[in-house]
Amino acid sequence: MKRIIVTRFSAMGDVAMVASVLAEFQAQHHDTEIIMVSRKFFASFFENIPRLIYHPIDPQGKHKGLKGLFGLFKELKDYQPNFVADLHNNIRSRILDILFSFKGYQTCILNKGRSEKKALTRPKNKIKKQLQRTTERYADVFRNLGFEFTLSHKITRVERQLPRAIQDTWRVEAKKIGIAPFAQHKYKVFPLEKMEQLIHYLSDNDYIIYIFGGGKDEQNIANAWQAKFKNTINTIGSYTLSEELAIISQLDLMITMDSSGMHMASLVGTRCLSLWGATHPFAGFLGYGQQYSDCIQVEHTDRPSSVYGNKPCICDGQEAIDLITLEMIIDKLQAMV
Repeated sequence: MKRIIVTRFSAMGDVAMVASVLAEFQAQHHDTEIIMVSRKFFASFFENIPRLIYHPIDPQGKHKGLKGLFGLFKELKDYQPNFVADLHNNIRSRILDILFSFKGYQTCILNKGRSEKKALTRPKNKIKKQLQRTTERYADVFRNLGFEFTLSHKITRVERQLPRAIQDTWRVEAKKIGIAPFAQHKYKVFPLEKMEQLIHYLSDNDYIIYIFGGGKDEQNIANAWQAKFKNTINTIGSYTLSEELAIISQLDLMITMDSSGMHMASLVGTRCLSLWGATHPFAGFLGYGQQYSDCIQVEHTDRPSSVYGNKPCICDGQEAIDLITLEMIIDKLQAMV
């Protein structure tokens, strides 16, 4: 077995994309074993990938600081790897790369394409073109290590067993829509009052709605929607990440922002309708295997403003995500489901 250490510590959507890539890599290479290094919470993304060992990093605990990273290096060196694939290219992963290189291990580091992304998102004279997909950038790391690797860019439905708590209320005959209405950065988030109108529409038309993603504040919002609209179920705070993936795997459609919910849908092969404002699919972060035609966005000369959605994107006095109307979503939804 050729043993490859793969590092990608965050963010949630990026780690989910790594899982999609590794699933295809392992299907094409039966003589490889992956040591996946990421945060403990993300382990569920990788649980069905063959010949993969998950090694959690604890950046706030035993792996904190230079001393902690050296300890992590010693832990990983015990696997006696052949290669190190750095799919993160941040300070922590680069320190590990240096340590492994110093000991003679072959390493390869992700090219993030920063200059291209800067040209796409700069305020003036944007160069608006499709950049290389992030998943292809990940695949390039393995190719540069000497592996032949071709990504299919197709989603494959992988239905997981539903959690027991939801089985009794699961209506097989009904159309089931997942909604991930929140995102880490506010400039990606579709206005909540419009999202409530969408949930109202879905509820009135006998769809079953499952709401995903977020912390305590988002849980309270979703609880209010659950109480207000029939057939609306809030999953936030009630299920593990693995159980959420199982529910998503059996939905008819996911509706998300440019967020981790989109990448979770890709991981289990569920088609996704995605909403884009400050960010743009051109940056390469469309969910693996998802279709560009399933993105809803309003093209404007001032879009996009950022790669990650952490900067405002004002288009003719409105935030870019606000340009999307409820009617656009409903029309697209009716054509997809």
